[in-house]
Amino acid sequence: MLVIGKVVSPMPWCDRRVGGRMAGVDAIDRTELGSFLRRCRERIRPGDVGLEITGRRRTPGLRRQEVAQLAGMSIGYYIQLEQGRGPRPSAQIVEALARALRMSDDERGYASRLVGVQPRRPDWMRREVRPGILHVLDQLTDAPALVCDAVFDALAWNRMAAALLPDFLAPSATDRNVIWRHFADDGGTERIDPVDRARFGRELVAQLRVAAARYRSDPAVTGLVERLQQHSEEFRTLWEAQDVGSSHSTIKRIDHPAVGPLTLDCEALHDPDRDQWMIIYTARPGTPDRDALRLLGVVGTQQLTE
Repeated sequence: MLVIGKVVSPMPWCDRRVGGRMAGVDAIDRTELGSFLRRCRERIRPGDVGLEITGRRRTPGLRRQEVAQLAGMSIGYYIQLEQGRGPRPSAQIVEALARALRMSDDERGYASRLVGVQPRRPDWMRREVRPGILHVLDQLTDAPALVCDAVFDALAWNRMAAALLPDFLAPSATDRNVIWRHFADDGGTERIDPVDRARFGRELVAQLRVAAARYRSDPAVTGLVERLQQHSEEFRTLWEAQDVGSSHSTIKRIDHPAVGPLTLDCEALHDPDRDQWMIIYTARPGTPDRDALRLLGVVGTQQLTE
């Protein structure tokens, strides 16, 4: 049962208005929230949420009472929200409304920001790569690039990436996780300077800690941590340090079987909506590495089609 407390008027020194609404501790765009909830309600048919159509409906979509029932709140409170009145909704109320009104992740985040609470992230990682990102991968014909999820499982890659990392991205590969490869497979054909390797390992573990705290219910995350702890003493030591953070650039040295040693800049671009990373390898202009990367574009991709 929902208990609604008193609405206490703000002190005079809090009465600062921005864009026609209060901008104090209880900053909430009530008018916009009410309009947004109404539009979300009107676009949903009763059958979409498992409700039978009973009686004549003057307007399309769900009735207010039905939304309140689906969200587990009182009809009076929901009416207040649509009318731009009532107490400020909590994060739990926003989540309940988002589920009842079938909001997308963007819509859920928008409603949370209107209320002034932190948008809640999903408990499981998103593994579907946006079509636009896949299109970008295809357009990168001279630079190896791949997309990874929050724990660096490779989800998609272009032909140059498959040519650069033939073992890691081979069709027969059973485990395409960057962190597992670093600690358990010793990098495959990658030859990294010991100092760079130690730094890269610390960065990977720090980012994995962030993902482990964010996706506590995802077995893919907890399973990866358990496997690494069982397999690698180096990982266990870094994990116990409890460092957290993220890195967006590093240098990779790869001893490629077809074109020889390569020193590449590695940039990681973050997609915050899906918590995914696009990793792009480039060679600096005017270097032998640039020439070798161009050769890889011919030799490596030819081998893929043989």
